[in-house]
Amino acid sequence: MLKTILRGQVRKLERTWTYDAAYANDLIDLSPWAMIQFGLVAALGKRREAPAAAVAAAGLVGTLAEDCGPCTQISVDMALAAGVDPAVLQAILAGDTAAMGEDAALGYAFARASLARDIAAADPLRDRIVARWGRKGLTALALALTTARMYPTLKYALGRGRACSRIQVGGAPAALAPS
Repeated sequence: MLKTILRGQVRKLERTWTYDAAYANDLIDLSPWAMIQFGLVAALGKRREAPAAAVAAAGLVGTLAEDCGPCTQISVDMALAAGVDPAVLQAILAGDTAAMGEDAALGYAFARASLARDIAAADPLRDRIVARWGRKGLTALALALTTARMYPTLKYALGRGRACSRIQVGGAPAALAPS
């Protein structure tokens, strides 16, 4: 019964986002409880105590560190649905900090510095984030960065990862920054 409910949720996600979530069905086959636990942890990345553009930037930096295909596309689509401007998303994907706006640029720079373990860069960015959005805002960005990496990592580990694909933002092709 639990597997049936979870598979229904996966089908809904696939229809809503035009996304292949076969890895989620693999997890359900292994253990429905593992899928529930994964979903609970993944939900931490959906916190919104910082502006949507900043959260999207941090999440996309995390996703792009692991994926250049379907996981990136669904992240873009979800950010659009959360109200992030397509031009801001285009700039985030291209790594154009001047064009992404102040909120997104702060989330983007912080996420990149955090992934690089560049303490000298991350510390002042963290201070700016806390000054603007508080510790909850910092936590929202940190969790968006962290959980964004879980999906592609799990997908590839289960053998469901695929080659890079062209990313679209609202139907327009996006340029990706060199990694």
